[in-house]
Amino acid sequence: MAERLGILVGGGPAPGINGVIASAAIEAIKCGLDVVGIYDGYEHLAEGDISAVTPLRIEDVSRIHGSGGSLLRTSRTNPAKDDATLTHCVSALRSLGLRYLVCIGGDDTTYGASRIASKTEEWLGVVTVPKTIDNDLPLPENAPTFGYETARSVGTEIVENLMEDARTASRWYLAVTMGRKSGSLALGICKAAGGTLAVIPEEFPGDVDLSVLVDTIVGAIVKRRASGRDFGVAVVAEGLIEKLAPGELAELPGVTKDAYNNVRLADIPIGFVLRDAVRRRLKELHFGETVVHKDIGYELRCARPVPFDLDYTRTLGYGAVRYLLGGGSGALVALAGGRIVPVTLAELVDPATGKIRTRLVDVTTESYQVARTYMIRLEPEDVREPHLSSLAAHAGIPIDELRRFERLFHSSA
Repeated sequence: MAERLGILVGGGPAPGINGVIASAAIEAIKCGLDVVGIYDGYEHLAEGDISAVTPLRIEDVSRIHGSGGSLLRTSRTNPAKDDATLTHCVSALRSLGLRYLVCIGGDDTTYGASRIASKTEEWLGVVTVPKTIDNDLPLPENAPTFGYETARSVGTEIVENLMEDARTASRWYLAVTMGRKSGSLALGICKAAGGTLAVIPEEFPGDVDLSVLVDTIVGAIVKRRASGRDFGVAVVAEGLIEKLAPGELAELPGVTKDAYNNVRLADIPIGFVLRDAVRRRLKELHFGETVVHKDIGYELRCARPVPFDLDYTRTLGYGAVRYLLGGGSGALVALAGGRIVPVTLAELVDPATGKIRTRLVDVTTESYQVARTYMIRLEPEDVREPHLSSLAAHAGIPIDELRRFERLFHSSA
């Protein structure tokens, strides 16, 4: 009887999932394995339920690589929520007769896989494939996570259209993008689209007041107005919510947490909160700019993969299977220099938190500095003479009001 390999998908959708499923299934079948797809990530396994599975044949997956979404669906169920849940998962995987398991997902899915691997090392080979549009897993050579390039491409087109609408209608957009800890997606979209500015968590090393975020955006509006333009697009990473001081975060509406104890960012109307606060600040300055918020998120996750992700995911799926068949287990497969590189799950875990480490935007790099240079935002010299008086005059605000923005340069990185 042939050995059996299972494939599951956890976390949020990302372009390219089906490419990994197809590549891994085809390579496994070619190597003589039976392959089953497990629906809805860890959800049913966590209850000891093994009914939500389906056989995968080459004819089932050979043409799915170019489609968005996930053939096997997905969920955010935490398989290691407690000892009972983890035990159910392990028992279900054994009952399915699996010898190998491919887990496609981001940091939370990878963490769950690491816990399963530690409990099944004698009989189950476990590998994860890095998926997240947030681009926040610590991969070798700073390689992107799959799905990011497609999400950035789709998001760039949206922001380009918003920039044109902003110019045509003389308004400002606050475009809020996904990105829990890392501002990589927001920064990448802004840089590629030529957005007016991006505001990301990495620019603020500690807790930040909402008023500082507001003045960062309003400062850009002031500087833009001084140059004769009354429009623009600020691309804001949603993860800034988690940078808010605890008291301010608690006061926001809709604060709940998911199975991994993460704040459900989608439930917090950060776009509305920022928009209303920016409007109030502009009113204080007697500015009449129209400010509109736009969430950019769910429409990115199931987009058709761009060629980069089509190519990338085929290699990752193949590499995951070859790693397992070579006797490997307990690792994430990455691509570096055109070669598959396993990164052990133990290497990925932050010993201080016990969770998967997060890759943040390095604001000291040229890549960030180029993006920052092309943004329109207040800089320290703008609130010092001789620039201060000129900027105040051209923007039509009192010098004392402009001096208020000095505090931004004591709050940012």
